[in-house]
Amino acid sequence: MSAAPSIPSASAKRGRVLIIAGSDSGGGAGIQADIKTVTALGGYAATAITAITVQNTLGVTGVHPIPVDVIEAQGRAVLDDIGADAIKTGMLGDVETVQAVARLILTAGGVPAVIDPVMIAKGGAALLPTEAVEAVRHLLVPRAALLTPNAPEAATLTGLTVETTDDLRRAGEALLGLGAAAVLMKGGHIEGDRVIDLLITPAGETVFEGERIDTRHTHGTGCTLASACATGLAQGLPLTEAVARAWNYVHEAMLRAPGFGAGHGPLDHGWTMRG
Repeated sequence: MSAAPSIPSASAKRGRVLIIAGSDSGGGAGIQADIKTVTALGGYAATAITAITVQNTLGVTGVHPIPVDVIEAQGRAVLDDIGADAIKTGMLGDVETVQAVARLILTAGGVPAVIDPVMIAKGGAALLPTEAVEAVRHLLVPRAALLTPNAPEAATLTGLTVETTDDLRRAGEALLGLGAAAVLMKGGHIEGDRVIDLLITPAGETVFEGERIDTRHTHGTGCTLASACATGLAQGLPLTEAVARAWNYVHEAMLRAPGFGAGHGPLDHGWTMRG
């Protein structure tokens, strides 16, 4: 099936989302994009910040990790008091941080986790060391209610070539085999006039397809999509409905991009509040 356009709306359940990710000083991706997305869709965002990055639309020029014990303490403080209906992960940085996040997910006791396996920034900078990829594969993929890799990330996690939609499908099945409950295979890196994303679960496949938007304003699309999916799950939406709402939200946010910056510009996360 193809995704039908719709305006995102908040669920009757507010939806608490604990976001574990890095900060983007430019505001287009990372924690900033995550908070904007959760809020725009009617949810409640809390955070455990993993790193402070120095970046803008032109790229990342510095990454300053937060101590792992502080990351874990942030997450536990949120879970112990406010609680969470979903957890969303982004940039994690190193093996120790991946291990801490796995412990937090376990502590949360069955709360669905949306794992965005952030490995490379839009401008090409590496955000996850090679040695941490194995930790993501073994500790986070099996704990994912939804895994949201793009083609390069899927190739890194599976060791498969991912250059076509059929390749996305094969890699998605391989990721299910590694323990993910569901995978949203993002097709933005696959060549073609149309972008095809695949939601793959043990029960089958749902296709989200639309014309490729000719724009340089794509900074934070992955963070935004994963956070939008997490918000839907936190609000009690069924998986396919949560992903469909998220997909349409991101599509519209790209169309309404404000045009900021000289490089990969940010989306319009707040479009739902203006109609």
